Amino acid sequence: MGINRVVITGNLTRDPELRSTSGGMSVLKLGVAVNDRRKNQQTGEWEDIPNFVDVTIFGARGEALSRFLSKGSKVAIEGKLRWSQWENPQGEKRSKLEVVADEIEFLSSRDGGSGGGNSAPVVSPDGGDDLSGEEIPF
Repeated sequence: MGINRVVITGNLTRDPELRSTSGGMSVLKLGVAVNDRRKNQQTGEWEDIPNFVDVTIFGARGEALSRFLSKGSKVAIEGKLRWSQWENPQGEKRSKLEVVADEIEFLSSRDGGSGGGNSAPVVSPDGGDDLSGEEIPF
């Protein structure tokens, strides 16, 4: 048995793309920029180097999240890595590694500011609507 878990935090690089499979399942595609810190060998200064990660969210959860996320949103994502391979129309083999999200947490408030306070929407595991605020029954 192997362990396949990943946790990333970063900002969306583009607006999410919501599509549907031929069977009707919703698929939400995100791009997330995650910074890595490295020391520049020539200047001796520390620099932020971005890594760009593709993220996929399936089902009703993806539909619900598409209403709240936009380019620049800060998120934390937990999921698993998935590798895929295909051939492009020119006959070249292509592959990519992406994150299939199991959990997502909003780190930006609805008005676009950062902070992760109570104003960030919470999406239930079954893909239901915003559960923040007074709708929570406890």
